[in-house]
Amino acid sequence: MLETSAEHSTNNSDFRQATEASPINAGGRIFRQFGELMRPARTARSPTDGYVEFGNMDADRSGRTLGTFAGVFSPVALSMFSALVFIRVGFIVGNAGLLVTLLQFIIAYAILLFTVSSVCAISTNGAVEGGGVYFMISRTLGPEFGGSIGTLFFLANVVGCGLAVTGCAEGLVENFGPSGTFNQVLPDGRWWRFLYCSLIATIILLVCLVGAGLFAKTSVVILGIVTACLVSTYLSFLFQGEMEVPIPSENEIVQNATHLVNGTYTGLLSKTFYDNLYENYTRDYSSEGRVVNFAITFGVLFSGVTGIMAGANMSGELKNPSKSIPIGTLSAVIFTFVCYVILSVLMAATTSRFLLSNDFLYLMPVNLWPPFIAIGIATATFSTAMSNLIGASRVLEALAKDYVFGRALNFIIKGTYKGNPVVAVITSWVLVEMILLIGSLNTIAQINSVLFMLSYLATNLACLGIEITGAPNFRPTFKYFSWHTCFAGLMGTLVMMFVINSVYASSSIILCLLLVIALHLFSPAAQGAQWGSISQALMFHQVRKYLLMLDSRKNHVKFWRPQMLLLVASPRSCCPLIHFVNDLKKGGLYVIGHVKVGDFAENETNGDPTVEEYTQWLGLIDHMKVKAFVELTLAKTIREGVQHLIRISGMGAMKPNTIILGYYDEEVLYDFFDSENSPYHTSQFDENGIKLFKFRQQGEGRRLKGDEYVSIIDDVLRMQKNVCLCRHFHRLDKNLIARSNHVKYIDVWSINIFEPCSADPFNVVSLFMMQLACIINMLPVWKKLEVRVFLCETYGNQQSPTSLDNMGLTLEPSAYVKLSNLLNSLRIQASIHEIHEWNRNDDFVRHSVVLKQFTRHADTDGPQITDEILNKSRLYMQRANQIIRDKSDATAVTFMYLAPPPRTSSPNFAEVSNQYLELLTELTSELPPTVMVHGINAVTSTTL
Repeated sequence: MLETSAEHSTNNSDFRQATEASPINAGGRIFRQFGELMRPARTARSPTDGYVEFGNMDADRSGRTLGTFAGVFSPVALSMFSALVFIRVGFIVGNAGLLVTLLQFIIAYAILLFTVSSVCAISTNGAVEGGGVYFMISRTLGPEFGGSIGTLFFLANVVGCGLAVTGCAEGLVENFGPSGTFNQVLPDGRWWRFLYCSLIATIILLVCLVGAGLFAKTSVVILGIVTACLVSTYLSFLFQGEMEVPIPSENEIVQNATHLVNGTYTGLLSKTFYDNLYENYTRDYSSEGRVVNFAITFGVLFSGVTGIMAGANMSGELKNPSKSIPIGTLSAVIFTFVCYVILSVLMAATTSRFLLSNDFLYLMPVNLWPPFIAIGIATATFSTAMSNLIGASRVLEALAKDYVFGRALNFIIKGTYKGNPVVAVITSWVLVEMILLIGSLNTIAQINSVLFMLSYLATNLACLGIEITGAPNFRPTFKYFSWHTCFAGLMGTLVMMFVINSVYASSSIILCLLLVIALHLFSPAAQGAQWGSISQALMFHQVRKYLLMLDSRKNHVKFWRPQMLLLVASPRSCCPLIHFVNDLKKGGLYVIGHVKVGDFAENETNGDPTVEEYTQWLGLIDHMKVKAFVELTLAKTIREGVQHLIRISGMGAMKPNTIILGYYDEEVLYDFFDSENSPYHTSQFDENGIKLFKFRQQGEGRRLKGDEYVSIIDDVLRMQKNVCLCRHFHRLDKNLIARSNHVKYIDVWSINIFEPCSADPFNVVSLFMMQLACIINMLPVWKKLEVRVFLCETYGNQQSPTSLDNMGLTLEPSAYVKLSNLLNSLRIQASIHEIHEWNRNDDFVRHSVVLKQFTRHADTDGPQITDEILNKSRLYMQRANQIIRDKSDATAVTFMYLAPPPRTSSPNFAEVSNQYLELLTELTSELPPTVMVHGINAVTSTTL
């Protein structure tokens, strides 16, 4: 039962003494010395214990060379221009009209701004390492959600790279293809375009293999070139006169209808502006004539502005990520929004709808110097593709380093050269090649938009969750956000995902959920990561709220459930009992309590001795796979410790109402962890040849005396808790119950054998036993067993069903009938078996009368219990034990009525308590697993 585990003491190392000679450091030195005096035994903490070590920050950030403009603003702006700015804005305006186009830009940028505010909040709340958005989500939502969203974000970057490469190839063909503006030297066709895309992707691969630093250095120059090309486009709209522009030959829809048709560029005209205000959807000649709609145009538009994470993806190379990411990202978003709005308005005011819808590259011939557009397309798409490939490789590297997919990505970690993840870049490039097989830029754009939106949704969800929980450590320096902006960004991305393409959106969400489940079950990162998970913070927030709402004053017997506190000395010897109580709790509270004997004052120099053991007990919970909490306490005596546990276990209305103890006997304890034949066998709790959870060996004396054990039982009842004493549970084998046809019954002996009475089957204790038997019978393994209630008739209660025959008088119903009616009203399916031994006038009954004298003497100040009374009581218990054993051959577990123990206030308590235990031992000898029960509160209800 309750014993003290072996005392564990660890020699804790002292803090390292720092020498500080300068006068400047004197104040800090004195303060630290004062702190050492206040906590002389505190052990040195590891970096994972909650302390942040600032001394090595410079070393940690060696290799971080990028500032805000080159590291964030330029990559974000270039990624948000991408293929959209020179190739697809006209397509959107021509189909959706200027008003809807501006509305789409406002929606897209509102979603982006809300998401950027979430990104800025998370990124300014702590150190951001490599992996960008994946790093933020995984460290906020936990490894399962972080790993799944990180995987999809990796795929989004791969698709985005493919999209930009396709746009670059499209511009190349439009310039040098069969109807090229400059020179018709390149053949055109599906596989020719795939070849061009592959060559461009290979060039990007070679540049990325050199490293992200080269891209960052050149991104500023590239952004300057793209901006110059864009300015030339604005000037062309203002100064270029009216002209005819030929429709390209690959537009087979127009060419088949009328050969060599031209579109009209009108210059600035109010009539053209008004004609382009409203939507007029046509067919997309680049996607086999598919009819364009709002979803397609928005999908294409959003795919072009998904680059807000480009700066966050470079977090591993930034000097100051928490400062650069907010400033650089927000300024790039505002800059690109203004550029797009101006471009859309000028296109609507200068170009006929026919030309906008049927020539995606009409900007080139209308430009004052056409090569500007070719250069702009090439640089914008090339830089975007490079940014996405770098981002994909960094996310893949972070997934590998975090061991999200175990050893499957070890080759990524090993393939790093001078900080550049070479193998990750090559792997990402291979996947880009696969994406290029899709061919159509508009189709790739929809996939790209949905995947990026899902990552934005997760980012907003992460920020929303951590903001709602009110975690004290969430103190971002970026203040322009709230849960409203997070929620708006989350809902906006969710809705627009389905607007763009419901099939792609549903598929990506399902894939994300499947990844979450798979990572939760199999990922080493999910099982061992110490990043923290927002799920724990959210659960804490909700549990606290509902615990406050759970009012113990509103408890009703109809909704009673057992809330168990199992007191354990050593789990090595009581594994089956731990599992049995887990079955018995019926969804209620289950606490495993352990008392460690000691004096806290004597342990002051070594800290709390229960702290280290607590982790071991949590490991036990995991190994046993039970749904239980652990409570440990340190007390001078076991009795005092049990009182502590009963009072402190649980919280609010969720407090234990039933205390379970192992039995106090001299049986040899069995080590379930050490036996290879045991289902609980494990070496997890053997450290360097030392067995954790020590228990009493054969021949070793007890640390707990019999009278102290009985005192604990009395204390439990005085504290208004139900009590259960469990014996022989080392014999319990649930596997045998499941597969054997010999084990058939769960028995309830509804009589107080110490003082039999005809009212026993109907009092609180017996009803409590029946309730427990009914609960255990509800579970799958136990459901096959039959519950038997033994009705032990006593003198004066002789009526039975047979005794009512041939009587002309109406007699009071027998105990059998009353018990049968009671079981029916309680909806307990059980058979009743009558035992008549207590109703016979023989030595057995006379001995039971003598036992009544024993119980009365035990609780009064009367004369001492004589040896004669004690011997006759033993004989009575042995006879009762034989009766029970004769009925228990096929019994899995037995519930027995526990007579209340003698009062601790009795003058001869020590002697009587040992005699009480001796009689209980005689009563339960050689029985199946037995639970001796004493309930004090009503737990059953017959009302609806």
